[in-house]
Amino acid sequence: MAINVNTVYQTVLLILNKEQRGYMTPVEFNKTGAQAQLEIFETYFDSLNQQIRIPQTDTDFSDRVLNLDEKISLFKEFGNATSISSSNVFNLPQQFSGSGSIATTTLPAATAGATTAYVIQTATASQIANGVVEIFANGVLVADNLYEISGTTINFFSQPTVGETLIVNVYPKEFYRLGDLFYTAGAIPTQELERVGTKDLYHLLSSNLTSPTTTYPIYTYKNNKITVYPNSITSGITVSYIRKPIAPIWNFTTGLNNQYVFNASTSFNFELHPAEQTELILKILLYAGVVIRSPEIVQVAAQQVAQENINQQR
Repeated sequence: MAINVNTVYQTVLLILNKEQRGYMTPVEFNKTGAQAQLEIFETYFDSLNQQIRIPQTDTDFSDRVLNLDEKISLFKEFGNATSISSSNVFNLPQQFSGSGSIATTTLPAATAGATTAYVIQTATASQIANGVVEIFANGVLVADNLYEISGTTINFFSQPTVGETLIVNVYPKEFYRLGDLFYTAGAIPTQELERVGTKDLYHLLSSNLTSPTTTYPIYTYKNNKITVYPNSITSGITVSYIRKPIAPIWNFTTGLNNQYVFNASTSFNFELHPAEQTELILKILLYAGVVIRSPEIVQVAAQQVAQENINQQR
């Protein structure tokens, strides 16, 4: 579920070029698009907090809390926290920190007859497990429900067209917000950890009555590290968290007349719910008006964004 980056760019150019108001290069679009996407993403959490305090309708598809949660669900992740030197201090789930937006591009062998499994050659299993993967067959994006990935192997549910070239892009995830922590060990039922502050921690640890146990564990969170109590817990911690949306990329090749030709296999769509397309375009136009110094575009786009926000809060 995403918003096509080429559709957004072409719409922005269509509006900007009407009456020759100006032009926006791919570099400018990618930068402003990333900022607009991040702004929309940041509003989800404050809006959710606001809507939870307001009675919601039970009509299908109109519950704003559920609709917001659906938009946030695109960024929900779950992973294992890693103990540092077998201590009770844990690192967050491993993030694939590749260089740039496209962390790795790989070209498995061209598709062959009667074969549905293909090995990704230039990405490790860890990078794939902790990244966002896109697969293109002859430049066309393959839908997520047509394959699964095990380790470094792509398993297609049906045989791809023989002779197609597969391109696999793996994009790095970036941690944004910590969710819940869980502890699992042996026959003990899975326990949810309680987050405490430094002041509360001192009081809890100083009394035998309130001291944390393996059936009532607690944790503190500081400097992207998780410290778990009792300190006998050195493994078995899993974490739910929210990652940031990956920056959009509108990439291109150069045509015969030096024009920009959209290249889908090296581009990345906006990681937002399709319902956000209108607001996304308006926000990009707002920045475009600043870039091309058009006060009229800035004014119109700002008014439309403000109206969209009012409509969403009513």
